[in-house]
Amino acid sequence: MRYVVAIDSFKGSLSSLEAGNAVKDAILDFDENSEVVVLPLADGGEGTVDALCHGLGGNMVEASVVGPLMEKVNAKYCILPDGVTAVIEMASAAGLTLVEPEKRNPLKTTTYGVGELIKNAVNRGCRRFIAGIGGSATNDGGTGMLSALGVEFTDKNGNPVPLGAEGLEVLSSISIESLLPEIENCTFRVACDVNNPLCGELGCSRVFAPQKGATDEDIAKMDLWLKNYGEKSKEVFPNADPEYSGTGAAGGLGFAFLTYLNAELESGVSIILEENGFEKHVRNADIVITGEGRLDSQSAMGKAPVGVAQIAKKHNKKVIAFAGSVSEDANALHNYGIDEFYQITPDDMPLREAMQKDVAYKNLYNTVQKVISSIE
Repeated sequence: MRYVVAIDSFKGSLSSLEAGNAVKDAILDFDENSEVVVLPLADGGEGTVDALCHGLGGNMVEASVVGPLMEKVNAKYCILPDGVTAVIEMASAAGLTLVEPEKRNPLKTTTYGVGELIKNAVNRGCRRFIAGIGGSATNDGGTGMLSALGVEFTDKNGNPVPLGAEGLEVLSSISIESLLPEIENCTFRVACDVNNPLCGELGCSRVFAPQKGATDEDIAKMDLWLKNYGEKSKEVFPNADPEYSGTGAAGGLGFAFLTYLNAELESGVSIILEENGFEKHVRNADIVITGEGRLDSQSAMGKAPVGVAQIAKKHNKKVIAFAGSVSEDANALHNYGIDEFYQITPDDMPLREAMQKDVAYKNLYNTVQKVISSIE
């Protein structure tokens, strides 16, 4: 039997690669003659760098950059074997987890370090970028990132505006004359799985800023400031569209990528599956195995397992999913190409115990062996 394993991380316990290897171990310990290909998976958020770096044999690079509150942080990114493709995660430089809960304030947090990561990769010869932009602590419209790349945001007196969303309050003009010249030859695939616009009721300030520490007053102000930023951007790029789906992602970072860096905003799962050659491997498989920490009806909304299943079904492959927990409404996933799904955690096992890495590995291993033995 030939298996392709593309399973998302079980957040808090197993990474995508660890979960995939648990499945592989279970299969090969049952039948050493089976062929198993493990392709690390991510949805464009946390784990994107690790998934593509491990899956494609890239080199991990660490860079000291400005963090969300202007302190230095060590961020990592990956350069793929072609030497020109860099995989970055904005969260490693400007993520919410980098800011202690009591210090979260999107008026102050900046994406400057994201631009430094890009610049670091450009200086190493990279011209093609894959960027995951989930998990941000920011709401600066991506102006911090762009500032690090040479875009000048100034007030009415010609002075640089402060970093963070608060700088947008005094934004008067924008110049791209000093934009890093190499950017013209760069391409960006941005993993963006939200469809929010930059401003308005569904914009980044109202929908996402509360979880980043914004007050109601902050939200109203930032929304107005971002609207002005969108209008000022049109003076530089007449086709700038703050209403475009996904421009509100990561506190408006989607808008900055789309408008200033000519990026493509795409489904995160689709990017990962295309980059790791998933479909090529599926053609020769008998069974495709996927999964994630929890399977429920929401898993159909752009999550990794359904992305895997939809491609597998193009080639009429059987799809089996495993999850730490499975909700009662998960039957809806049958409509999206997942033929069978299994919960790996015993019903009577406490969550804290089930989340332990060695326990999660054992639960996944045992469940896979049980299922595979019934197939054989």
